[in-house]
Amino acid sequence: MLGANARAAVGRFWAPVVARLARAGVTPDAVTLVGTLGAIGGAVGLIATGQLFWGAFTVTVFVLLDMLDGALARARGGGSVFGAVLDSTGDRAADAAIFGALVWWFSGAGDDRLVVLLALLCLVLGVLTSYVKARAEGMGLTCDVGIVERTERLILVLVGTGFLGLGIPYALHVALWLLTAGSAVTVAQRFAEVHRQARGRALPTPPSPPPSQGLVP
Repeated sequence: MLGANARAAVGRFWAPVVARLARAGVTPDAVTLVGTLGAIGGAVGLIATGQLFWGAFTVTVFVLLDMLDGALARARGGGSVFGAVLDSTGDRAADAAIFGALVWWFSGAGDDRLVVLLALLCLVLGVLTSYVKARAEGMGLTCDVGIVERTERLILVLVGTGFLGLGIPYALHVALWLLTAGSAVTVAQRFAEVHRQARGRALPTPPSPPPSQGLVP
């Protein structure tokens, strides 16, 4: 719900930086890679070792950087198909690193099985949220509904992680409970939307193979 507005706001805020990067010849794919690797590094190097506040802060910085790739692509005259696939793949990898880092810490020294369970549920539901949309679009449908998309998912998990790192008890528990419930609703909303659009539509018939050429032995 907030994704498009958030990207637009970030784009306006970083417009001078985008202009400088474009003049310097920096590519959107390079920004995507730096943002993704930085977010993964912050999650694995900090959150997974119990440095929750600084981990959440570092990941947030690189996630905001990753949001520049679209604005930079437009400044350079448009993006590419490969860039779109790279960006989407990087988003999934960063999300997995964040929740995987929480699972690692709280299944060990953090010692909180409830957080482990909730983080795993959020990870699985996040994958389902993205997959349903991608599969629907692959079938020629649209699936932009849902109360929790990636922006909301990141806000909840990073704010909860950071607040817990500052000593606010149960901040992460509350955030993950909200995220689990919202993600489950989003998956249901997307299935309902796909069902509505697909009603009465059959699978497209695959094209017949071309007739063989030459003599039959």
